[in-house]
Amino acid sequence: MIKKIEEGIYPSDIKKMNREEMELLSYAIRDKLISTVSETGGHLASNLGIVELTIAVHRVFDAPEDKIVWDVGHQSYVHKLLTGRGAEFGTLRQMDGMSGFPKRCESVYDTFDTGHASNSISAALGMAAARDLKGEDYAVVAVIGDGALTGGMVYEALNNAGTMDTSLVILLNDNEMSISPSEGSMAQHLGKLRSSERYNNLKQNLKKSLKSIPVVGDTIFGGLEVLRDAVKYTMVPGVLFEELGFVYLGPIDGHDLGELVEVFTYAKMLKKPVIVHCVTKKGKGYQPAEKNPSKFHGVSPFDAETGALKKKPQKLSYSGIFGKKLLKIARKRPDVIAVTAAMTDGTGLKEFAGSLPKRLFDVGIAEEHAVTFAAGAAANGLHPAVAIYSTFFQRAYDQIIIDVCMQNLPVTLCIDRAGIVGADGETHHGIFDISYLMPVPNLTFFAPSDRQELEEMLEYAMNMDAPCAIRYPRGEAPESLAACGEGSEGRSESVSENRSESFENGNGKPSVSFLRSRTLAEGRDVTLISVGRMTEICAESCGILKSVGISAELIDARVLKPFDRDAFVQSAEKTGLVFVAEDNVLSGGFGSYVEDLFAQNTGVKVYRIAWPDEFIPHGTQTQLLKKYGMDASSIAERVREAVEGKA
Repeated sequence: MIKKIEEGIYPSDIKKMNREEMELLSYAIRDKLISTVSETGGHLASNLGIVELTIAVHRVFDAPEDKIVWDVGHQSYVHKLLTGRGAEFGTLRQMDGMSGFPKRCESVYDTFDTGHASNSISAALGMAAARDLKGEDYAVVAVIGDGALTGGMVYEALNNAGTMDTSLVILLNDNEMSISPSEGSMAQHLGKLRSSERYNNLKQNLKKSLKSIPVVGDTIFGGLEVLRDAVKYTMVPGVLFEELGFVYLGPIDGHDLGELVEVFTYAKMLKKPVIVHCVTKKGKGYQPAEKNPSKFHGVSPFDAETGALKKKPQKLSYSGIFGKKLLKIARKRPDVIAVTAAMTDGTGLKEFAGSLPKRLFDVGIAEEHAVTFAAGAAANGLHPAVAIYSTFFQRAYDQIIIDVCMQNLPVTLCIDRAGIVGADGETHHGIFDISYLMPVPNLTFFAPSDRQELEEMLEYAMNMDAPCAIRYPRGEAPESLAACGEGSEGRSESVSENRSESFENGNGKPSVSFLRSRTLAEGRDVTLISVGRMTEICAESCGILKSVGISAELIDARVLKPFDRDAFVQSAEKTGLVFVAEDNVLSGGFGSYVEDLFAQNTGVKVYRIAWPDEFIPHGTQTQLLKKYGMDASSIAERVREAVEGKA
């Protein structure tokens, strides 16, 4: 069966299979998922849990004519294997290979690009409206997990869909988790539905009653299966969904192919807004993933036999440093709380949650709510640290402006995964936050380049009575960046003084003198101004330049806002040539502010190194930096050409 998958299985092939063949296919798919993801890394547990559901979807619905939208999309690997992409599956999440998310440009079976949660019902409803207006006839299906139901956009869409009287099928894949266990009253409501025995009792009673009819009982029972299921599934207490205008079917066993096919067939036949509640097990069929679904939600390459990660444990990540430092601060200060959006583990807050559980607020996949929740807490005397990935903070832009910054509230925005993230690609790169946060009034904006800076900046921000943002990248944090390049010996003392500077100005308030850049190396030929992660890369570039006789001055911008105008001008007046390197898009980035600073000074030339005005594809961080000329050697070469041109 695996050979068939690699040769290319399509939905039309599944429609010809009997129950036993579909069961064999489910085993083969799980084997393929484990063997591939153990080499490439990726989202494993969620895909293992949705195998039977996906087979049943393609058995009943007629893709690509019928439109299937996968919420978030990280659980679409099985869908890709069943739509002719088995041969390319080994390139999953590799540069120039198959994406880990649905991509319309990749296949006609991918009807909508997804990567962020809670948008599938909105997209599917829009497709259904377009179908109805054009007088066409096909099914539209949204596959959404219970974790995504914590997002407010879902309820906006449900509220709209229930009044439109259109044919729409929502398949709720309920595995009791998003990435971390699902939080909130909706999770509790689904738990009640899962635990209800009414539908099981109804099934047994119906079967017993029908079979008791002499002579024709067995025939009636066999012939009324669809009717039996229609009664069975509408009797379950899905009151919340039914009050919103949906027919609620379930909960059903999301790993029972026969039951899935029956209910999906009935849902398709109804031609109404329908929700089918399917209960699945995240990590199904692979013991390590069943035992630890959070670990195997998004996993790096691992040993398929044992489940052990292949790579050596990395040094402490920026996320880990943040979590430990925040916990240290919170233990001393009862006003400090942590807020996250279904990312307790990913943002480094697991230890915080274990130590101070009443002061960790996981609000679910609801970034807008998270920021305004934090603003409300700050308005009432607390100091929240809101830890969310950069790409997901985009959802809360209005709340950052209106609810936090306009009111000048002491909320610290901890922007994890800032910059390029790697294999998850376009929807997950955090390369817009500098551009969208720099214009916001009242906001102090930090970008640490090493472990020590992150700790210092977090300490400083949590002592400010005003909004702060700290952006830091995915992955390992250098312990401390040493001074480098020509003239560094003369700067070591002043750099050290800058690092050990007191945060307070004598009256318990943060010192304004902390809000400045730091010069890591003095030079005479060119000024390199670096932001965050790019500081370590530029430090390496300085070494390359020194080897060819070019003296580079390296300034770690550190504090993006307020803008350290004097330091940049002083350095540029000496060198006459400035390069700005940042892990952000070119448009509206930090470099544009430096460029504006020297716009009237014809004696200073400014070059900008940043991501171009396009969506950056997936690939390793190293590959992407090299491809776009943002690695150390590429930067050194650009600087060398500019210096020689200046001479």
